[in-house]
Amino acid sequence: MNIIEQIKEKLGNKITAVTEKNRQRYYININPKDILQTAKIISNDLGCRFATATGIDTKEGIEILYHFSHDKTGKIITLGVILKNKEKPEIESITPILKGAEWIEQEIWEMLGVNFKGHPDLKRLLLAKDWPEGNYPLRQKEQK
Repeated sequence: MNIIEQIKEKLGNKITAVTEKNRQRYYININPKDILQTAKIISNDLGCRFATATGIDTKEGIEILYHFSHDKTGKIITLGVILKNKEKPEIESITPILKGAEWIEQEIWEMLGVNFKGHPDLKRLLLAKDWPEGNYPLRQKEQK
């Protein structure tokens, strides 16, 4: 059974959509409430390595893409979630499972305003100390 079939079997109804971009790159959408358990399955059970995460302000909400590499096959698996509440976007931190996510979660918090519940130390990494609170540089400006 290949890694994508294994992911589908292990995650089951946690998956809301699967998109094959090409033979080596797959996007798997899940509900935000399932991120911690899903990240644990992908990394611990299936041996995928966490590479990074990306945060994007979209019309639907704040989208977070968690990128994993299955080094044995060269496949890149991206777990995608949409945080629909743009006023107060939040999701569980994956740092209890994947310590390497600490800095990228800090960056997404700082630049997009996403609260990562359970993160050990959300603090500024990039912006000046006097940067205005609540002003997130990667958020889209409101259209009037």
